[in-house]
Amino acid sequence: MIAYHDHEWGVPVHDDRRLFEHLMLDAFQAGLSWAIILDKRENFRKAFASFDPEKIARYTRRDIGRLLANPGIVRNKQKVAAAVTNARAFLRIQERFGSFDAFVWQFVGGKPRHNSWKTMRQLPAKTRESDRMSEALREQGFAFAGSTICYAFMQAAGMVNDHLVSCFRHAEILALDTRRSTA
Repeated sequence: MIAYHDHEWGVPVHDDRRLFEHLMLDAFQAGLSWAIILDKRENFRKAFASFDPEKIARYTRRDIGRLLANPGIVRNKQKVAAAVTNARAFLRIQERFGSFDAFVWQFVGGKPRHNSWKTMRQLPAKTRESDRMSEALREQGFAFAGSTICYAFMQAAGMVNDHLVSCFRHAEILALDTRRSTA
């Protein structure tokens, strides 16, 4: 958890496959602790072809059965089926919008939002932007893409900087954005 927080969470991501991985893991996390998902992350990578949406989109009922028998991942039938559905929807978005990156980053105007939370209690579970993202993803055929999942995805993929202002990562993430703006 510490390594994930210190090196990955909140860092802006613009790679479609990594964005897909974040969204998949956040969907699997729904109702569970993030520690469970992180502990199983490598198993998810192996089970889901390194989060390759083209391969996952071709999964059959037999593949879903194989996944549901895999003790290394979260074996929830709806979530596993949603992963396949979402891979297909992801590919349609890439085809229609050029990239998944362009599609999801539009909900924050193309650049990270830097919040100034002082306490954990201030962090929202969802926002207007995550509501809009959720609605748009569902319109594109996604499942397990509610507003809370979308906001967790936005946090993980660096669309919002929700590190507390007292956290050393808040300033580091802000500096990453500042360096990009001046480059």
